[in-house]
Amino acid sequence: MADQKRKTLEERIADRQAQRPPLRDGKHFEHGPAKFVFVFLITLVVLIHVVGLGIVMAMDLG
Repeated sequence: MADQKRKTLEERIADRQAQRPPLRDGKHFEHGPAKFVFVFLITLVVLIHVVGLGIVMAMDLG
């Protein structure tokens, strides 16, 4: 077998990123799963607060 010189993983990633267009400010969240987790957690916190407020109002503790 011929010994073919293959680029390292870092070089292949760098080549792939160099081919991408530049990101525009405010248009991209660079990590999709991180965006999902962030939105999920913010929604969960708001929902817990609304439910908690409803419970306190229903029990006339406020």
